[in-house]
This record gives sequence, structure tokens and C-alpha cells, in this order.
Amino acid sequence: METIFRGTTICAVKRDGKIAVAGDGQVTMQNSIIFKNNAKKVRRIYNNSVVVGFAGSVADAFSLSERFEGMLNKFAGNLMRSAVELAQTWREDKASRQLEAMMIVADKNQVLILDGAGNVIEPQDGICAIGSGGNYALAAARALVQNTEFSASEIAFKALKIASEICVFTNDNIIVEEL
Repeated sequence: METIFRGTTICAVKRDGKIAVAGDGQVTMQNSIIFKNNAKKVRRIYNNSVVVGFAGSVADAFSLSERFEGMLNKFAGNLMRSAVELAQTWREDKASRQLEAMMIVADKNQVLILDGAGNVIEPQDGICAIGSGGNYALAAARALVQNTEFSASEIAFKALKIASEICVFTNDNIIVEEL
């Protein structure tokens, strides 16, 4: 039987010229065991100017993250161009199409979701979330943006905190990176 490790919830919020990406620390094994509770699933790359957060199969997420970083290097940090080029190579490479991971990538100007089918999605309101607790975090972030004056970082953190109280695959060991 194949052992599957999954990273879970990532949320990004764009507000007042800032973009914050938050991720929890839980890695789940076989959908029933908390294997690790302090994983770092949000990190800065490309001279600290891009933040990536991943959910899904941990090994696949690392592979996807490395490929994306290679594209950033190839296209001088251009986030959209790197994402589109990665998506194109993803669709052309049979092995890549089997990756079970999603990523949120952000620079100081935009937020994108890269999904397991090789799609590039820019959220219309600057708010997005992925992973098992993604829908909870997304709903919380949208409500907080509409009804508070909290900063992007505060909203991303609080949205993950709320998701951790609902989703068993999300914990409250939260890391936030802001651009």
C-alpha cells in the first residue's frame, strides 16, 4: 500500500497594496494520522520577492514548487509568465499531469492559483484558498474583508484559524508571509 502524505490549507488575501499568504502546519498521512504538525507550507522564493504555498501530496507539491521556481529564474521573476509556462509544460508532460498538488503563488502585485490540471487562475477579488480547509478559509477571508478593517496578514491568519476550528486536516500552527 502506498503511503500518501498530504499538506492541507493555504489562504491568500490582497488588501490595501499588500498580499499575505498563510498556511497551516499539518501534514496528514493516509487521511487519518497527523504525521507532522509544524510543516512550513508557505515560503519565499526568488530573492524573497515571491511567496508560494502548497496543498495536496507533499512530494508532488515540492516537485511543482521546484519547477515553478525554475520558471521564475528563466523568466526574470515574471509571475504570470512563469505560471503560464509551467502550466504549458505541465500539460505536455505525462508525468506532470499526475501531480496531486495545488499552489498559491504571489508577488507584490498579484495572486495566482496553479492547480493539478495545469490551470492558472487569478482570483477576481484577490482572495483565494486551497486544500482541505480551503473553502472554510475562503469564506472566512471574504467575510473578514467585507466586514472589517483588518490588514491582509490579519485576515489571512484569522481565516486559517477559523478553518482550523472546522477542518480536521487543518491545524492552528499558522505561518503568514506578506509582500
